[in-house]
Amino acid sequence: MVAALWGAGILSLLQLALWLWQRHTRNAGWVDVGWALGLAIMALLAAALGPAPLERRFLVGLMGGLHGLRLGLHLWHRVATDPHEDGRYQAIRAAWQTGLDLKFFAFFQGQAMLDVLLGLPFLLAAWNPRPGLHSLEWAAALLWLGAWVGESLADSQLRRFKTSGTAAGHTCREGLWRYSRHPNYFFEWLLWVAYLLLAWSAPWGWTATLCPALILYFLLRVTGIPYTEAQSLRSRPEDYARYQRETSPFIPWWPRKVDP
Repeated sequence: MVAALWGAGILSLLQLALWLWQRHTRNAGWVDVGWALGLAIMALLAAALGPAPLERRFLVGLMGGLHGLRLGLHLWHRVATDPHEDGRYQAIRAAWQTGLDLKFFAFFQGQAMLDVLLGLPFLLAAWNPRPGLHSLEWAAALLWLGAWVGESLADSQLRRFKTSGTAAGHTCREGLWRYSRHPNYFFEWLLWVAYLLLAWSAPWGWTATLCPALILYFLLRVTGIPYTEAQSLRSRPEDYARYQRETSPFIPWWPRKVDP
């Protein structure tokens, strides 16, 4: 598709610029900013270039655009204001040791291509010729709204806790963080379920199942929960171990009572 080719080119250039910037700052966290903004770019390209009815393309652009833009700005603020590189990328630097510039270049470009792959639901929906909106698309919009608000709220609550002056040695248990150890990840995944519903009525729409499955795998097994929890246990072992016993790891649920 033309939109996928345009997306690959634009996102490759975006990640090239961010790779050059990280060479200056020695902070590879900028790749996450590019990844989030790349989602918005893929959605907006699909909405602009697709032949689907206007109301469907409007949903594609609105849902994917707002998701990527909000997440990108949130990550931009975090990376720009934190004097330290994310521990994930510090660990990568230590593991790679040599040829860092070339390896990080490949990594940044890989994130650009991952964005193109994850743009599949947007492309399928924007090329769906079906007239009017399917009931699943209305359900997608409602699920997306709840998930977008939930992720925004979780990020806001955590940011407020970290800047409150009481965060040292303690774990955030405010708001949604009382019911899930990773509410931001949970609502991020729900956004991708919403995109699956958005694409489902399109020809080959079922192939969009790949995207929430990939996101769930990354969150549960790769760069999400495993790394975040290992880092939390290193920085505040007793408090976080108790938090693990009390609180659901992913899906929000009532906290368990544990012995002191």
